[in-house]
Amino acid sequence: MLDIPDEVRNKVIADGNAAWLDELPSVVESLAQEWSLTIGATLRGGHAALVVEAMLAEGTAAVLKVGVPGTQRDLRFEATALRLADGDGCASLLRVDLDRGAVLLERLGPALYDVVADPGARHDMLCDVAARFWRPVGPDVDLPTGADKAREYSELLPRLWEETGQACSRATVEDALACMERRRRAHDERHAVLVHGDVHDLNVLQATDGTFKLVDPVGLRAERACDLGTIIRCNPDAGDDLHARAKRLAARTGVDAVAIWEWGTIHRVIGGLYSRTIGFQPFGDLLLAEADRLTT
Repeated sequence: MLDIPDEVRNKVIADGNAAWLDELPSVVESLAQEWSLTIGATLRGGHAALVVEAMLAEGTAAVLKVGVPGTQRDLRFEATALRLADGDGCASLLRVDLDRGAVLLERLGPALYDVVADPGARHDMLCDVAARFWRPVGPDVDLPTGADKAREYSELLPRLWEETGQACSRATVEDALACMERRRRAHDERHAVLVHGDVHDLNVLQATDGTFKLVDPVGLRAERACDLGTIIRCNPDAGDDLHARAKRLAARTGVDAVAIWEWGTIHRVIGGLYSRTIGFQPFGDLLLAEADRLTT
């Protein structure tokens, strides 16, 4: 019997897609037959996809990911990003079936968060693995831009703020909206690269050779600072000076510290409010408390 995590089940039911849960076992079974997979244990931690261990007939260890209803567009961008990266700095894409919302990926090991204890060391390593992922990508590639993402966030933010009972100050919201507008206007196709979009220490896993690779790319054509901003959002309980963190990442990559800081502000506020809506605590409250303190 297929083990569906409560987080996935609850989201699907809340979105009015309970029938998908009944269809899911047959979808997984048909993928297993077509791709010659042996299905293993369910992996937990997310809510937007069923993720299970799988083994190919030739013995390759893999992960099968089947997105919940409404995520097909996101999975298309993820698959595009994975194809472009081709296993360099991220998990390799082994198979894809977007009609069924499924991707088969290289199986990786433990998360960076569980392997490296020191937050500062993790931030530097996140910076380095993101830089491996970055590569030139032209406007002909079907991926949203950093400007698109900033615009999307500017429309989402007021709604999240109201849905969470105005869980941060109005000044924090206004600061984040101003950052979104500046990053939207700063987008320049001449300098845009493939960026991951959600670089953090649970999204970087250890490969068999001891190196680390990203998983779950959002997939954007954007400025490099977009990825470095998510590293500024990481570990809100680390107790370090975030301005100093931004400057260190800027020095390490040659990316403008102000752009990194502004994307960090965007990711912090959006991430905090969204985490509250899905009950991912205390992370959400920690981010919002930090956002209010920094705005003040």
